[in-house]
Amino acid sequence: MKTDKFKTVSLDEMIDKHIGKRGTEKREAFENELRIDLLGQAVKQARLEQNLTQEQLGELVGVQKAQISKIENSMKNARFETIMKVFEALGAKVHFNVEINHQKLAF
Repeated sequence: MKTDKFKTVSLDEMIDKHIGKRGTEKREAFENELRIDLLGQAVKQARLEQNLTQEQLGELVGVQKAQISKIENSMKNARFETIMKVFEALGAKVHFNVEINHQKLAF
């Protein structure tokens, strides 16, 4: 009987192989898109935990339901000011980490 052997690899190894190593343009684009997606998911989760519809949250923020949907699904075109208003309306605390030339800036 023939048995195939599988090698276990980490998620980082898979991403390095298929997307590119850290610091490459393709990897940076991938990680930025992932951060945007996670931010949108955080908005959606907080909204659902507060039993708000997209329309209700939009009313609290002063934007249309479509803008809330865009933020939850793909924030590439959302204004930073609007995103901050959404988090404020949800009672969320937002913390930033900014790194320039491998040095973290303190806020």
